[in-house]
Amino acid sequence: MKAYSFTLVIDGDAGTDERINALFDAGCDDATFSHGSTISYADFDRSAGSLLEAVLSAIDAVESVNGLTVRRVDEEDVVTVKEIAERIGRSRQSVNQLIAGERGDGTFPQPLGRTRGHGRVWSWSEVAEWAGVGFDAETSAVLQAANGALALRRAGRSLGEDGLRRLITVATAA
Repeated sequence: MKAYSFTLVIDGDAGTDERINALFDAGCDDATFSHGSTISYADFDRSAGSLLEAVLSAIDAVESVNGLTVRRVDEEDVVTVKEIAERIGRSRQSVNQLIAGERGDGTFPQPLGRTRGHGRVWSWSEVAEWAGVGFDAETSAVLQAANGALALRRAGRSLGEDGLRRLITVATAA
C-alpha cells in the first residue's frame, strides 16, 4: 500500500472535542484537522491501494460523523500568471505571450475565470499537461472526478431526482 496526501474541505466545525473524537473513532487517525466556525480542513496521509480508494474512504469516514459533509478535495489547482511562470521556469512576459498566442502553437489553456486583485486564473493541471511538466494525469483525474461527484451531489439537492438522473446520464455518456 502507498500513502496518499490530500486535503478535504468540510462543511461544519470539525474542531469540537466531540467531533474530533468521533473522527478518530471513524478512522481519521491519519488526518490533521483545522477549522473555522463553518468550514474545516482535513489533511490526510492515508494508506490505500489507490488514490481513489484513499479519497473515497476518507470522505466516507468524515461523513460518518454527524454534522460534517465533505465539500471538495482541495486540488490546489488554481494558479495565476506569476505562479505559472515560476512553475514552468519562464518569465511572466513569456507566459503572457503564450496566453495571447504570440508564442507557441496558440493552444494555451483557457482561464478558469477572474479573481479580484489577481486577474485571470488557470487550472494548474491543464497548464501542466499542456506544458508537459509535473503533470500526473491519474491524480488529476481522480481529484477532478471526486470533486465532480461531490458537486453533483450538492446540485442534486436543488435539481431533484429527474435532474440528477439526467446529469448522471450526461456524465457517463461515451
